[in-house]
Amino acid sequence: MSGTGSPQAHEPIDGTGLSVVVIAGTWHDAITDGLIAGAQRTLDAAGATWSLVRVAGAFELPVVSRAALDGGADAVVALGVIIRGGTPHFEYISAAATDGLTRVALDTGKPVGFGVLTLDDEQQGLDRAGLAGSKEDKGAEAADAALRTALTLRALRA
Repeated sequence: MSGTGSPQAHEPIDGTGLSVVVIAGTWHDAITDGLIAGAQRTLDAAGATWSLVRVAGAFELPVVSRAALDGGADAVVALGVIIRGGTPHFEYISAAATDGLTRVALDTGKPVGFGVLTLDDEQQGLDRAGLAGSKEDKGAEAADAALRTALTLRALRA
């Protein structure tokens, strides 16, 4: 499992005054719900204001992220689960979601916390979802990255 070399300790985040939209797909509920819970814990601990929007799947994350950022959000946290199957669908959806979210961040100049899991099987997602027994909490990591980037951008623009 990846995760080797990840930062272990950060200074606490003061996200007071930041507005964040968590946008999550509806596929693979157990994993997605864990990702949302991890993002929620991080955003609440930082004192950020946040809301949750559910979308059909990972393909819809970029357009809804763009709408949230254009609507005034300081950052979004995009959460989704894509599990490899027996067709090229996995590659198309993974690339579209990743490229689309990158484009949204660059076009808006606002952060997109990337919490889209691209997996070979469901167990890999359960291991990363921040659930009891999980080895990683990718929802929390994506929210942390979005908050820290929003604060960095705010400081650079001041």
